[in-house]
Amino acid sequence: MSDFLPISKDDLKKRNIDELDFIYISGDAYVDHPSFGHAIITRLIESQGFTVGIIPQPNWKNKDDFMKLGKPKIGFLVSSGNIDSMVNHYTAMKKRRSTDSYSPGGKSGYRPDRSVIVYCNRIREAYGDVPIIIGGIEASLRRFAHYDYWDDRVRNSILIDSSADLLIYGMGEKPIIEILNLIQFGKNIKDIKDIRGTCYLSNSIDNISNYIKIPSFEDVSSNKKEYAKAFKIQYEEQDPIRGKTLVQKHGSKYVVQNPPAMPLSKEELDLVYSLPYMRTYHPIYKKMGGIPALNEVEFSITSHRGCYGGCSFCALHFHQGRIIQSRSEESIIKEAEMLTKHPNFKGYIHDVGGPTANFRKPSCKKQLEHGVCKTRQCLFPTPCKNLEVDHSEYLNMLRKIRKIKGIKKVFIRSGIRYDYLMLDKNEAFFDELVKHHISGQLKVAPEHICDNVLYLMGKPSKKVYDAFVNEYFKKNKKFKLNQYLVPYLMSSHPGSTLKNAVELAEFIRDMGYNPEQVQDFYPTPGSLSTAMYYTEMNPLTGEKVYVPKTPEEKEMQRALLQYRDPKNYNIVYKALIKANRQDLIGYGKKCLIPPKKSTTKRKRV
Repeated sequence: MSDFLPISKDDLKKRNIDELDFIYISGDAYVDHPSFGHAIITRLIESQGFTVGIIPQPNWKNKDDFMKLGKPKIGFLVSSGNIDSMVNHYTAMKKRRSTDSYSPGGKSGYRPDRSVIVYCNRIREAYGDVPIIIGGIEASLRRFAHYDYWDDRVRNSILIDSSADLLIYGMGEKPIIEILNLIQFGKNIKDIKDIRGTCYLSNSIDNISNYIKIPSFEDVSSNKKEYAKAFKIQYEEQDPIRGKTLVQKHGSKYVVQNPPAMPLSKEELDLVYSLPYMRTYHPIYKKMGGIPALNEVEFSITSHRGCYGGCSFCALHFHQGRIIQSRSEESIIKEAEMLTKHPNFKGYIHDVGGPTANFRKPSCKKQLEHGVCKTRQCLFPTPCKNLEVDHSEYLNMLRKIRKIKGIKKVFIRSGIRYDYLMLDKNEAFFDELVKHHISGQLKVAPEHICDNVLYLMGKPSKKVYDAFVNEYFKKNKKFKLNQYLVPYLMSSHPGSTLKNAVELAEFIRDMGYNPEQVQDFYPTPGSLSTAMYYTEMNPLTGEKVYVPKTPEEKEMQRALLQYRDPKNYNIVYKALIKANRQDLIGYGKKCLIPPKKSTTKRKRV
């Protein structure tokens, strides 16, 4: 039956369903598209012969909406949606956002803060001890005791606060399939304890072997060195091949994390993307203006998962992992051909990529047998000698997609790692990227230009970026093109002093234009940078780290990135005085801002 999954009692009647096996509660509006986690997991459950319904964005003020599909035979699945609900609601300055691209008409207010916890509490109110599985980004990155930027304190594992029975972390397809297999053999969700990619609470760890005990909630919430120690262990054991079971005590209970799920094979990933998605939002949202988040991904293709880039401020390490998992070329081309038949398709594929577009396969063969390296990254601080640099497979696939009838242009809008690109001695991909896959401007993410900050970010040095920029514009000239380069830049990252922020402003001055995309560092659960922000040390080395924390300094660092904006004049002036850089105030070519206008009136003679 090709249709949306049931969201109401009327839908259940149409499908002749008296009682659903599972009910999925989502903080996002219902979009049946493989870029949305709730769509993938529910379609996967359906493909295994189970019945599943969705309650998208329920009214959390009482339990009524949580009962609209009845009590599920097996249990509830709960997710905040594609984005952490707190990130969705608040800016890096903790100001409330007025929009939500995952909600009808892009309006905010359709989900609560800390959605997973709130939803689980309402389910318990409605149905008592019914089994609950939590997953998605909010649950995944809060599985241990974690620093919470919005409360400015260390919070419990979300398993404690949600009272859920099981937590699926990372990309959940493999764990959910294993859970479904056990359920078919009569096992209750509450008794499932040994599946990779899951966490659970236990009163005892006597029956667990080969585990690492990390500092307890009580220790990490009162001692920053213990927090750093716990984070380092979590970070180093986040590998499906060599990672150990981790245990963290919370009062009288233990949070137990089984090792990460094994990577999906090409065949498994192809299956995920071949499920019968409707590939649009549910019709109930049409009168409300649709769901804006669909616009960017509707004609985009996910080619792979995972990233070995190692950016400190990114939590992909803990969610999708460092091992690249790719779909087959045949699967991707089939999806591209399908998109050409969509009534709204205008001939443009918006993206073919993943977290990093030009990472198409694992960084080396060694990691498929032994796991990723425990104490070093693939690209940072220098490229590993075992790193395999090859764009040929990705390039050949792009060429085939370009030839499909009905496709005018194939853009690449997910991130390009320019340092990896520059390592490729074969320039064919770089040439064709410039010639065929840019819509007027290429967005890249140097993030900063001061090497001390770049080191803590896990990013390549400025000289690597400069070399890339030179080569990019050289190729544009070669092909008689006039395409721009748009750098993403970040202020107030751990390690960034006011002096560094001024240096970054000078770099922007020399670029000749204000960057469109600037971001004040946002401490979100699961990233190495967030651990640095909280502990003021690098958990991996123990080194002290300067952290800009006061609202005043954070405002200064951000304003310096857009010093040309008249609204920022006073705060930029104040920042330059504080940094003892009065030489940048004046009318010379190297100055950032003019002097303040005199307010004293001349006396008449």
